[in-house]
Amino acid sequence: MAVTTYSGAEQYNFDIVKKFAVMSLVWAVIGMFVGVYIASELAWPFLNFDSPYFSFGRFRPVHTTSVIFGFGGSALFATSYYVVQRTCQTRLISDGMASFTFWGWMAIIVLADISYVLGYTQSREYAEMEWPIDILIEVVWVTYLILFVGTIMRRKQPHIYVANWFYLAFILATALLHTFNNLAMPVDLFSMKSYSLFAGTQDAMTQWWYGHNAVGFFLTAAFLGMMYYFVPKQAGRPIYSYRLSIVHFWALGFMYMWVGAHHLHWTALPDWTSSLAAAFSILLLMPSWGGMINGIMTLSGAWDKLRTDPIMRFMIVALSFYGMSTFEGPMMSLKEVNALSHYTDWTVGHVHSGALGWVAMISFGSLYHMIPKLWDTKMYSQKLIEWHFWLATIGIVLYIVAMWISGITQGLMWRSFDEFGNLQYSFAESVAAMMPFYAMRAIGGMFFFTGAVLMLFNSLMTIRQSKLENAVLEAKLAAKLARA
Repeated sequence: MAVTTYSGAEQYNFDIVKKFAVMSLVWAVIGMFVGVYIASELAWPFLNFDSPYFSFGRFRPVHTTSVIFGFGGSALFATSYYVVQRTCQTRLISDGMASFTFWGWMAIIVLADISYVLGYTQSREYAEMEWPIDILIEVVWVTYLILFVGTIMRRKQPHIYVANWFYLAFILATALLHTFNNLAMPVDLFSMKSYSLFAGTQDAMTQWWYGHNAVGFFLTAAFLGMMYYFVPKQAGRPIYSYRLSIVHFWALGFMYMWVGAHHLHWTALPDWTSSLAAAFSILLLMPSWGGMINGIMTLSGAWDKLRTDPIMRFMIVALSFYGMSTFEGPMMSLKEVNALSHYTDWTVGHVHSGALGWVAMISFGSLYHMIPKLWDTKMYSQKLIEWHFWLATIGIVLYIVAMWISGITQGLMWRSFDEFGNLQYSFAESVAAMMPFYAMRAIGGMFFFTGAVLMLFNSLMTIRQSKLENAVLEAKLAAKLARA
């Protein structure tokens, strides 16, 4: 491949970063709207219509795919392309490959969401897209890997900054997980239907190997790459301990691969397998908290920024939720706790404390840092950033507190026996007891969704403001040239 030299404004390909950044926010609004709707379906049953296309079962994967892969995935594409170019001081090796990853990824999310509404899924907890879409994901992801590695190989800096280590680990691990979890045999070439190559307990084990490592690498390692670049940048200080960041990277990468089976306690899976997963889950607490401490301590001597900088607040709250979620997760992997918590809303609360508190908040902070730099202007409204921060934070607290209470209540009701040894409560009674907390969860989601809408509006107005400023500058330049 020929190497082209760029200078000035052409030094980096920021056009692809802009596209992914904007679409990240668009998918955030779409995915969170669907999430609020399905939460409202559970809280207020009159919202369930006769049409199957609006059912909870079909809309739930639309929500998860839109927020995880649409919002989160696009934010990762945007920030990884930005960070790898800035830290390596070189342009992406191919603008064509970069554009292919954008249009390919957008096509994947749209096709997946349409297929879910039409009723096409693998009927599994994760990776529910059908086999033609799975193949398209593979092609786009391999292109992403080649583009990212090729850019690092062409770097002008001898050192590879640690954020790129985390991004690369996430890209490699996601490719591995997606490939093996989606090994399937199509019924025929023109059918969406396929059968997994795994069955029974092996299928469950493969699912949770994928599921927990999607959390470990797509939703943790990847966003730690975001944290290791944007937190020091926004704080205006170097990372607290570079040595700790390297230890954090290797320990996290090694341990996460072993923990998925803790979701299969008390099942047909051999007891030693889930016990080993629980042991690694407890060990995982150490590198996770090492990364959290490294991020928070980066603000040493700059804590006053939290009073004046709402973007810094997004980041520090994200790190706090990262620490809380990575304490709660190992605790919930213990068999005694798992017997109460698993299959209840406690797990839903745990997932969303990580998804909303860690993933979304660090993404919002990073995008707020990046967008003004991409369009060479200031954010349209600092007040709207403040409002977004408080709406998001209040929304998260309402959501996870509701799910903690409902989940623990569910677990206790399901295992309560009367004096005759019979179950004390029917399942319907446990559902009725959840209704106030489902309403509280939906309201928390509405707060969070409203914050995302404000961010999209603020960002679009920032882009419009940049265009107006450029138009004024061009008019002044033209007038000056005319006078000359």
